[in-house]
Formats: sequence, C-alpha cells, structure tokens
Amino acid sequence: MNKIDLQGRTAVVTGAARGIGFAIVQRLLASGSRCSLWDVDREALNSAIGSLDGQGEFDMQVVDITRPPAVGAATDSTVRRFGSIDILVNNAGIAGVAKKLWECTPEEWFQVLNLDLYAVYLCCHAIVPKMLEKRYGRIVNIASIAGKEGNPNASHYSAAKAGVIGLTKSLGKELAQTGVIVNCITPAVIETDILKQVTQEHIAYMVSRIPMGRTGLKEEVAALVAWLCSSECSFSTGAVFDISGGRATY
Repeated sequence: MNKIDLQGRTAVVTGAARGIGFAIVQRLLASGSRCSLWDVDREALNSAIGSLDGQGEFDMQVVDITRPPAVGAATDSTVRRFGSIDILVNNAGIAGVAKKLWECTPEEWFQVLNLDLYAVYLCCHAIVPKMLEKRYGRIVNIASIAGKEGNPNASHYSAAKAGVIGLTKSLGKELAQTGVIVNCITPAVIETDILKQVTQEHIAYMVSRIPMGRTGLKEEVAALVAWLCSSECSFSTGAVFDISGGRATY
C-alpha cells in the first residue's frame, strides 16, 4: 500500500464502524491522518476501535447524523479532541427495501432519503464553517452508480444518490476559491455488509451491468478516497469520480 501524505490532518468518516467506511478509516490512518469515527451503532464502533490499536490516532462519536443537534455536538466534540476538522467523508448510508416506487411506503422512501442525502447536508452544514476558518478542507461524498443511471426497485436510493451528486457539484462551486474542495465518487456494487439488505436477484442484476464482471472491493474505494482527501487533489472540485468496473463511461 503506497501512502498518501495526510500527516497533521483530521478526518471525520461517517458510517465508519464497518464496510467501506471502516476501510476508509484504515487507509486514512495509514496515511497519517487522525480519524474520528462517526456511527450510530455503539457496539459496532467499539468493535471497530478495538481492532485499530496501534494504527494511529482516533476517537469515536456515537451520533445519529440525521439529527441536527447530534451532528453539531459531534462536530464540536471532534474539534475539541483534535483541534480542527480537515477532511469529511460522507459515507453513511442504507440501501432500503427493494420495491417498485409505487410499492414503497412513504416511510420506507423517506428513511433512505433521510440518511443518504439529508444527513450529507447536515454534516457539510456543520463542518464546512470549520474548514473555512482554516481555508483548507477536503470533502468526499460517497454517491453511487445508481445516482447516475437509476436502479430498478431502488428509486429511493437512486434519487438520494443523484441528490448527493447534485449537492457535490453545487457545494464545489460555492467553495471553489476557498481552499475547500468537494468531490464525490460513484461506486458500482461493492462487497460489503450492505449487500445483506438487498436480494440476490438485485445483486446479480447489478453485477451483470459491470464489464469487469465482479463486485468492487472496499479497499479499492478507500484508495480513491484517500487521494481525494489529500492536498495532491488540488484542481478537481464538484467532480464525480467513477469506480464501477467500467459500468459508467461518463
């Protein structure tokens, strides 16, 4: 693993207790960053923290990122602990139920939009001002290929991830001359626990669309995110970086 230099930086990673989020934490720590792991699942966070001994400086925040007061409190706590927040990776998300749009209840639809899009806004809303104080920051939003193409039986997820792409483009332009850079990535299906939330039929459909003929690895996602979190990423903002095994060509 080649190290990207993140020495002296502090990163917040949401949904950090498992899957892609935890892989990102490990990669950022290996590159020298301090990390604050944000997740709503205390037990999973404790397990994650326990496996990070000796890998760097980190803490954890048990936080429901769909609640503005909770996000504000976690932001303040992280700044008190580390002095600043230089990097934000908005990774937390859920797939939701696999149903056609008209079969989804309003509650099922809103649950996905709430975590996969609204929470991204809340975290940016709380942390961007901290970055502006230093005129430096890197924000990476985890969107999805579904946000580009729309997956059947996943209108809530597809709409939320399309919203993340739009939010990234807008915020990137708003911050373009401030030293704060905002980008997003659009993975195809990645081998993580989130796949337990969807049917094998839906997984097979997603893999069938990938020219490489396989799911992606969370370590591959983490490698791309690490570069986007670094000062080496200096002339890309409001951009969408594909990591889909060739599925997307734009």
